Amino acid sequence: MTAPSTRRLPEPRVAPSVAATTNSHLQITDVTKNFGSQAVLKGVNLSVAKGGTTAIVGPSGSGKTTLLRLIAGFEHPDTGSISLNGTVVAGEGAWLPAHKRQIGYVAQDGALFPHLTVGQNVAFGLDPAKLDGGRRAAAARVAELLEMVSLDASMAKRRPHQLSGGQQQRVALARALAREPELMLLDEPFSALDAGLRVATRRAVAKVLAEAGVTTILVTHDQAEALSFADQVAVMRGGKLAQIGNPFVVYTRPADRATAEFLGDAVILDAWLEGSLATCSLGGIPVRRPPAQGRVQLMLRPEQIRIAEDGPIRGVVVDTDYFGPETTVRLKLNVPQEVAEHADHRYPGGGEVITIRHWNASIARPGMELCLRVVGEAVAFPVED
Repeated sequence: MTAPSTRRLPEPRVAPSVAATTNSHLQITDVTKNFGSQAVLKGVNLSVAKGGTTAIVGPSGSGKTTLLRLIAGFEHPDTGSISLNGTVVAGEGAWLPAHKRQIGYVAQDGALFPHLTVGQNVAFGLDPAKLDGGRRAAAARVAELLEMVSLDASMAKRRPHQLSGGQQQRVALARALAREPELMLLDEPFSALDAGLRVATRRAVAKVLAEAGVTTILVTHDQAEALSFADQVAVMRGGKLAQIGNPFVVYTRPADRATAEFLGDAVILDAWLEGSLATCSLGGIPVRRPPAQGRVQLMLRPEQIRIAEDGPIRGVVVDTDYFGPETTVRLKLNVPQEVAEHADHRYPGGGEVITIRHWNASIARPGMELCLRVVGEAVAFPVED
């Protein structure tokens, strides 16, 4: 994988890759937010379908949490509007306070009350007006909510410090669900958990919310988390949305190089594009919907480059990193003959070092020459002047 570019990134461009929903639960239109002289959100537009799951992903400081706080009603937008179920709740002279928006919120650390038991934490979210039967009904509802998030009712007597990190996050979710929200906001709720617990908790939370039919928005800086959790991914960068679409589309057809490199490992190569065929150090590779002709930067995901005995491309292993189920392999490519013929002012590439992945560490050792084959299409980005 090439080193990240140090040049100034182009302005993000919204590349909608899904049809506009006709069943919108949340509609964000031209929203901006400044803190002093700092512009944090710069005209955000986003639609979230009722019952759907959207992940807002981006690096730290991109504006993700600020957008979530605007949706929740903790902050006012400077311009633009936010609508829930067709009703404007912020902007255009309207303002609906947070406690009236039917929104649940789970913070990064769970934000449980340490002086209360688990049961009391969950009961804190209950609306007494909806309970007939007093304490007994409240206790039954707490037990039901704990069961919903896969926690035993006996845990109601424990204190938060007696629970694991994953259990605390489930209690926080149960407390948020107690108010029967129509929209759930998750602000990096799994980031403090270790890797194995993080995956298990994420799956459990996703299952609970899907079964409850609650529209969900997850804010995260973890690319894998966003791609696996949501049915719509919105990539945020510099206070704007760079791309919106389903996980497969934003990963395989990113809108620009910065989005491609943020969403996962990317092999970026100089190439010469004629028609829909790009010539580069990996030979001729088809390109879907070419954005330009001539010099371009070509993007492939590492998993598209396979080790194959009859592969037409050759490369020498520079080094490897072993990760158990897979090994990342860095190779210096030999320039194919047809590529060498283009190695002039039109196409300056050749002999790049790329990174791929393979499951068998024993066949990829430093100094070994491997045969490679490219699977699928590449994505081309215009070369910025």
